[in-house]
Amino acid sequence: MSKELIRLQDLVMEFDGERILDGINLYIKDHEFLTLLGPSGCGKTTTLRIIGGFLSATSGSVLFDGKSIGDVPPYKRQVNTVFQRYALFPHLDVFDNIAFGLKVAKLPKAEITERVQEMLAIVGLRGYENRRIDSLSGGQQQRVAIARALVNRPKVLLLDEPLAALDLRLRKDMQNELKRIQQTLGITFVYVTHDQEEALSMSDTVVVMDKGRIQQIGKPEDIYNEPKNAFVADFIGESNILDGIMLADYKVKFFGRTFKCLDAGFEANEPVDVVIRPEDIDFVPVEEGHLTGTVTSVTFKGLNYDIIVDFKGFKWLIQTTDFQPVGATVGIRLNPEDIHIMKKSEYSGMFGDYSSYSAEYDELVEDAGDEEE
Repeated sequence: MSKELIRLQDLVMEFDGERILDGINLYIKDHEFLTLLGPSGCGKTTTLRIIGGFLSATSGSVLFDGKSIGDVPPYKRQVNTVFQRYALFPHLDVFDNIAFGLKVAKLPKAEITERVQEMLAIVGLRGYENRRIDSLSGGQQQRVAIARALVNRPKVLLLDEPLAALDLRLRKDMQNELKRIQQTLGITFVYVTHDQEEALSMSDTVVVMDKGRIQQIGKPEDIYNEPKNAFVADFIGESNILDGIMLADYKVKFFGRTFKCLDAGFEANEPVDVVIRPEDIDFVPVEEGHLTGTVTSVTFKGLNYDIIVDFKGFKWLIQTTDFQPVGATVGIRLNPEDIHIMKKSEYSGMFGDYSSYSAEYDELVEDAGDEEE
């Protein structure tokens, strides 16, 4: 069991009277890959910068190995940061970029060479020592920035949307590389992203944030399979989110029908949010269906179809390899394990109806900016 390395206690951050962080409590374990995930403006970058010492919280404390580091400047913390813009020195070659911090620390020349060579091997850039920075690809520059941050052997590496500038294929390759580097070196990574897939594929722990507050903390599988509220359910993948009534343990009612589920511990007749993931829904012949609806939209996605079905005026998204044409009347069956129950929250009623669904629109609004707070 890894020990606790960093603890954030009651962090509040205000800019010009606006509350950016609203009471953040979080602990980060030694050797953990932890990701702060959320939309632009949720406070994730601010949290990272407070850990790094680039910002001071309005109130609350940051503990490192049990000691408060609120007054410790960034360069004295056992923490290094890789920013979205790599901030490499264009007039220095790859070797000197990586060696920069070691030279400032006046380490012996032989040790500098040994440590730079070790880092070049870890990030897969052996033989690139004398290359100019402007001759490198984006992915190679990214690796140099990571090597420069790691060569000082920090206990923690902070990464602020470091893959945002890379194209999709390269981003996927670098996700695997970062996870490998983290496991090879055994140091703590704290990673910031608004990309759900990135967070789920790389992290030991995901912290979902919105409006300056932590919405849920958990393993990627738990966050996906058991979201705490409608915001998390919608932000982590696609979700159909319906109003329901918890009649009793393991029994929920929605759309006028009673369904078995695997959830318990709610009040009798408590209003709840019901989550059904699009990939968990199967089409069946109409006469065998729990619910019957009409197909209103079909989008081919390569591996599957995104099909919008209108059930009594509420539009569901169904992801399936089972093609159904627009206008078809379809039936669906729901198994108990496919129905997830969440408590009502401030986010109830805001997500999960695909009346204005557009896969292209989702991609257009992805933000590319790192100055989010």
